[in-house]
Amino acid sequence: MTRYLEDCLVGQVEEFGRYLVSRDEVLRFAKDYDPQPFHLDDDAAAATYFGRLAASGWHTCAMTMRMMVDHWQAEGVQSLGSPGVEDLKWLVPVYPGDVLSVRQETLDVRASRSRPEMGIVRAGWSTVNQNRVDVMSYSGAILVRRRPQPDRS
Repeated sequence: MTRYLEDCLVGQVEEFGRYLVSRDEVLRFAKDYDPQPFHLDDDAAAATYFGRLAASGWHTCAMTMRMMVDHWQAEGVQSLGSPGVEDLKWLVPVYPGDVLSVRQETLDVRASRSRPEMGIVRAGWSTVNQNRVDVMSYSGAILVRRRPQPDRS
C-alpha cells in the first residue's frame, strides 16, 4: 500500500502504536538529554509533584515520533518531513510501565502552491496512556508527496 496526499482526508482519525515505557530507557534518555533529578533519581522524583520517577516530556515526544514513523512506514505514507509543530503540551506525567499509543486526526489537506510534487497535511496528535488518558498533545504539519501523474507526452 502507498498513501499519497490525495489519500489523506479531513476528519480522518487513526489510532495506532503500542510503546511500553521502560525504566531503563527513561533513565538512559534523561542521562543523555534531560538530566533533571526527577527524571534520574527515585528519591528526588518522590519529593516533586511527579511523586515518582517520570519520563522527560522530550522523551515522550521521541516515543511518539517512533510510533508515528513505524505506522507511516507500515501504511506507505509518503512523508517528506515536517516544517514544525505547534501547541505542544505535556498534560500528565509518563511513568515507567506506562503503555503509550497515538491518536491522529487530519485537520486540513492542501496541495503546495510552490512545490507541485507535494502537499501539506495539518493534523492534531494525542499520545495516550493505557488508561486512555491524554499525556501529550500537539498539532502541526506533515509534507506529503502527491500521487505521480501519468506522463501525457
